[in-house]
Amino acid sequence: MTGGGSATVLRATVPEQLSGERLDRALAVLFPQHSRSRLQQWIRAGHVRVAGRQRRPRDPVTAGEELELEIPCEPAADLVRPQPIPLDVVYEDEALLVIDKPAGMVVHPGAGNPDGTLQNALLHRAPELARVPRAGIVHRLDKDTTGLLVVARTPEAHTRLVAALQAREVRREYDTIVLGRVIAGGTLDAPIGRHPVDRVRMAVRRGGRRAVTHYRVRERYHGHTRLWLRLETGRTHQIRVHLANAGHPVLGDPVYGGRLRLPSGAGDELAGALRGFRRQALHAARLVLAHPASGEVVTFETPPPPEMRALAEALRRDARSRPA
Repeated sequence: MTGGGSATVLRATVPEQLSGERLDRALAVLFPQHSRSRLQQWIRAGHVRVAGRQRRPRDPVTAGEELELEIPCEPAADLVRPQPIPLDVVYEDEALLVIDKPAGMVVHPGAGNPDGTLQNALLHRAPELARVPRAGIVHRLDKDTTGLLVVARTPEAHTRLVAALQAREVRREYDTIVLGRVIAGGTLDAPIGRHPVDRVRMAVRRGGRRAVTHYRVRERYHGHTRLWLRLETGRTHQIRVHLANAGHPVLGDPVYGGRLRLPSGAGDELAGALRGFRRQALHAARLVLAHPASGEVVTFETPPPPEMRALAEALRRDARSRPA
């Protein structure tokens, strides 16, 4: 294969349900951490082999065929400018960084966000990440979602963490406040794909990729509920789409939640707290994973930021003030 320097190699076997699919489509399903356009580039550059041979993006694959994807070392420092942006580091060692991401920080540079991102900050703090695919970032959080995000500091750690995510061996748990009163916990199992009209949004739709979110009730308020969530899969906007589809959108979600709705009889304090909270109330609170170097199972936790805790307390006081 082409490509110089250190590279990460990912392998997978084509499952029965992808037999007959285009190669680029099958790769996008099997390696969802990489965009389809990037996968197509790698196929054309000779970084993908099917049963030991190169193929074109449109060529169909067959169940049982072995896929090998070589991710070339892409010097992120040449593409993304390191910037001295403060980071809240929960944990670090030679193989890992665990970051508590603040609201408002985009993970990767892109259209509309050329810099000021987590990747810019990481490359300044740990320049060695320039030789790790995607600067070591193995999963994402939305811009206004807060909380834990793990970063691999070596290509070897990156390969192991990506494989663990694909095998659903990384436990990701979230704290959220949603609209309406949720009666009991349960599981949301509904496929998610790109919205058929608004291409910026995702939607529950037939033919989408399987998405599973488990939830339980932590606390009920008058017109809202605090939930604890566990992701079984990791689709784009999964939690926000699933909860909105279930009739309980995340509080403050500007894309899937609609306009602000005050609960009946809300006092001035609660109304002010709700109006002042200008993002989705979603926090990545807990990560459990096997350390990529030692194999030891490690757990990381972080409380929601002060503004989300204050919002929960305002909802709690409002609920207590109402007649039983």
